[in-house]
Amino acid sequence: MSEGFPPPLIYPVAMEERARFPDVAARAGHYESFYLKACRPDGGVGVWIRHTVHKRPGAEPAGSVWFTLFDRSADGPRAAKLTLPAGTGLSVPNGSWIRVGDAEIGPGEAEGSLDTGALSAAWSLTFDGNREAAKYLPVDWLYEAPLPRTKFVAPLPDARFEGRLEIDDTSIEIAGWPGMIGHNWGSEHAERWLWIEGTGFADAPGTYFDAGAARVRLGSRVSPWIPSGMLVLDGVRHRLGGLGGIGSSRIEEAPTVCSFLLHGDGIAVHGRVAAPQKDFVGWVYADPKGPDHHTVNCSVADLELTVERPGLPPRELTLAAAGAYELGMRETDHGIPIQPYPDG
Repeated sequence: MSEGFPPPLIYPVAMEERARFPDVAARAGHYESFYLKACRPDGGVGVWIRHTVHKRPGAEPAGSVWFTLFDRSADGPRAAKLTLPAGTGLSVPNGSWIRVGDAEIGPGEAEGSLDTGALSAAWSLTFDGNREAAKYLPVDWLYEAPLPRTKFVAPLPDARFEGRLEIDDTSIEIAGWPGMIGHNWGSEHAERWLWIEGTGFADAPGTYFDAGAARVRLGSRVSPWIPSGMLVLDGVRHRLGGLGGIGSSRIEEAPTVCSFLLHGDGIAVHGRVAAPQKDFVGWVYADPKGPDHHTVNCSVADLELTVERPGLPPRELTLAAAGAYELGMRETDHGIPIQPYPDG
């Protein structure tokens, strides 16, 4: 256990909600993130808030709070990040998931604030929704194993948010905004990754789509895309991708658009997610051991899905300006401005 942290929590906490950083050995590297994404029901405006831990091998962990407000009617996102000195302001309050400075997220609530000089933001949110987590790894024991080096799960993949945002001199009421809660952690980012998400489909209540894919470095080589995801449609959960789906899946990605085909048991999902370049925010993500990625994210993207199942007609699902698309990459010539905040 890292020095300076209290003993393990005594209250019961689900695997997908348990913070891992207090148990990381001092000599090890680690990163971790609890995050939320929510969009106005008719799309066009969304918020993305992350609470992260970054720990280099042999060093104390540092906590950061990331905030982005997306607005398709504006010139671009409004974003800021606040990082606390290593070893300070980072905790797991009893009954919560993580606290970083003034920002805390736990079962049913997220509250916090940051002020970087460039942007001041505060939020007070409650949430509820689908309590069956979306687990992307095929068996639970992999979440505790050394490999894969990146673990990701959605404790609440289909949530509804209430509350208020304050951004500089602007106040935004949050009422029934669909979204999700995510959690990831690991010792190393993938060489390349993407994330696509959608909740709040007007033509299919209760539907959500959440999928990721990664290319991992294997010595001097990089693997093909390894996809994994979940589609809940008409009350039925469909696991997508996995190691068995590498050969049958297709992913064609660029910084502002991605087309994909994901297979599951008795299901195929064709899709496309895209948004104008101006509506992406760019960040630096650092591995615990040092190398950087550029990461671009839009949480008000357009998402289109075509679902094919044997014996049923194709099902078309659309989400206008309310889906999420994130791409992590090594290249730096993508044309999306990177926020002036280091990582790690």
